[in-house]
Amino acid sequence: MKFSELVEQLTPGGLLESFSGDENLEILGVASLEAAQPGHLAFIESDRYSGHLSSTQASALILPPDEEQQQQAEGRGLAWISTTEPKSLFADAISLFYQPYRPAPGIHETAIIHESATFGANVSLGAYVSIGANVHLGEDVCIGPNVVLYPGVTVGDRSYLHANCSIHERTQIGADCTVQSGAVLGAEGFGFVVGSAGLKRMQQSGLVVIEDGVEIGCNSSVDRPAVGETRIGANSKLDNLVQIGHGCRIGRNCAICAQVGLAGGVTLGDGVTLAGQVGVGNRAKVGDGVTASAKTGVHRDIEAGAVVSGFPALNHRLWRRSAALYKRLPELYQSLREIQQRLNRDS
Repeated sequence: MKFSELVEQLTPGGLLESFSGDENLEILGVASLEAAQPGHLAFIESDRYSGHLSSTQASALILPPDEEQQQQAEGRGLAWISTTEPKSLFADAISLFYQPYRPAPGIHETAIIHESATFGANVSLGAYVSIGANVHLGEDVCIGPNVVLYPGVTVGDRSYLHANCSIHERTQIGADCTVQSGAVLGAEGFGFVVGSAGLKRMQQSGLVVIEDGVEIGCNSSVDRPAVGETRIGANSKLDNLVQIGHGCRIGRNCAICAQVGLAGGVTLGDGVTLAGQVGVGNRAKVGDGVTASAKTGVHRDIEAGAVVSGFPALNHRLWRRSAALYKRLPELYQSLREIQQRLNRDS
């Protein structure tokens, strides 16, 4: 692909602001700054990485709107594209050179399909898929090998369920969703009543609703509640090994990283980010735009826009000061003992 063609195809997204370079330069692919070879396109997200500009072997760069970096690139004979969102534009560029595997439409001969199931056009069903009664698949849906869809499941247009997923009854998956291998959606939540005879199962009769554009990582689970619904909002992204308890409501555009666990009834607002191994306690409400750093333990409601860390969750700045002080506790304790000993001698 020529540089001029690359610019032309990246322009419609509205992120590209300006560019410079030989329009006939051949762009062969994309790579990181460190690994790039001649013919590659790479990107620099901020000044933190500008030191690589003098050593990268890339032929073209996506840069922030920084005249100094642009001049340095031109001085090395590199083509460049300027944008306020270099990483986002680079993501668009990757899609021009690479498309993930998606099987052709068709139904494998080993698939088991209930006679009441209905499909849209161009559906793909892999080997040993099991489709239960009254399942509905929209157009262009891909179902990977060994996937099990329990009775009544619906899957929206263009969604892709990768190999070995299990989608239990009373689960609705929207359009343009991705469910990675090994995920389990709609299994019974951890609902038990403590009674005189011990633990008693409370049947989980509610729904799981996955809105449009949601992505769910490998070996993650989204549980079905006793009543009501567990809902994942549109365009939210769940990493691998995430546990969403029964009755949780997750807003739109949330990012939930690996090994996060949400207890039952948790509510997340829109645009929430939970870093790795965050735990959120039963029925806690987390406001819009909250960020929780890795291993944070949330046991209470968190106001919108807050950044929290630690266990239990504290304001991030307060947690940093507390963490710095914690390391000095032995020293401070020794100082306190010496003061007490002097006071005792003087008394």
